[in-house]
Amino acid sequence: MKNLFLYAITVLIWGSTWLAIEYQLGSINEFVSLFYRFGLAAVCMWAFVIYKRVPMRFSCRDHGFFILLALCNFGANYLFLYWAQAHLTSAMASIAFSLLLVVNIVNTKLFFAKPIAKRIYFGASLGTLGIVSLFWHDLVAFDLQSEAFLGLSLALLGTVVASLGNMVSVRNSNQQIDVMAGNAWGMLYSAVMLATYVAFSEHQFINQAPASYWWSLIYLSVFGTVIAFGCYFSLLKNIGPEKASYLIVLFPFVAVALSTLFEGFEWQQNTFIGFILVILGNAIVLTPLDRIYAWLSIRSPVRS
Repeated sequence: MKNLFLYAITVLIWGSTWLAIEYQLGSINEFVSLFYRFGLAAVCMWAFVIYKRVPMRFSCRDHGFFILLALCNFGANYLFLYWAQAHLTSAMASIAFSLLLVVNIVNTKLFFAKPIAKRIYFGASLGTLGIVSLFWHDLVAFDLQSEAFLGLSLALLGTVVASLGNMVSVRNSNQQIDVMAGNAWGMLYSAVMLATYVAFSEHQFINQAPASYWWSLIYLSVFGTVIAFGCYFSLLKNIGPEKASYLIVLFPFVAVALSTLFEGFEWQQNTFIGFILVILGNAIVLTPLDRIYAWLSIRSPVRS
């Protein structure tokens, strides 16, 4: 029941953050926006761990992984996704990012020597075909400088980086590091690195932005970062990255629904086909064969 609650909260929040990111674009530079986001999130996290008296002392090696977590899960991945959404609707970006579950499984094999089931290759192929269908019109008129192709490339790059961060989180959990403690250090390091970069760049810490920017920032920091990451990393610890990735099959439904309502996202034939293929591919990747046989009322072959 606890894991089901964590799933529901994470799906609803992360499914809606894609639309919230749209209100972060254009007013303030992305590096500054991310500093505000993770700076506020770090304050919330540290207030929580201090209140709960969570042990916060770790080895230098662990801090190295906290920095890596900051770079992959609280920094570079979001930077790529913010840039991607400057060229894509939130719906398209969320669907592209849903391939994270395939990348997670491959990286789990590479970093933790876990075997890859044959169905995963089939599911990954369907997911890839789905992405091709979603961006079919842009691929036919292939142009490296096209808006959609650039957005897709950035979204996929952000997906790969995020998966590496997930592997760091799994490593931290294997070392019995509290989820909230790891997140608190990761968000603090992210805020410090972003602030350092902005201080030595041409960007400025400005606060002139519409109210929608600040409300979306609060939502992204408190809900999209502190609460959602806490729930997600708890799922990684409780049930592993493969099963936890089931939520990635679900949050595109929330993102697409919101994008249709608020962004005027237009459904076309290739959009329907692509969306179905991505979701179906993701479901196959995450569902054991015996469960698939049970759903289809097919008796699993007897093994000799």
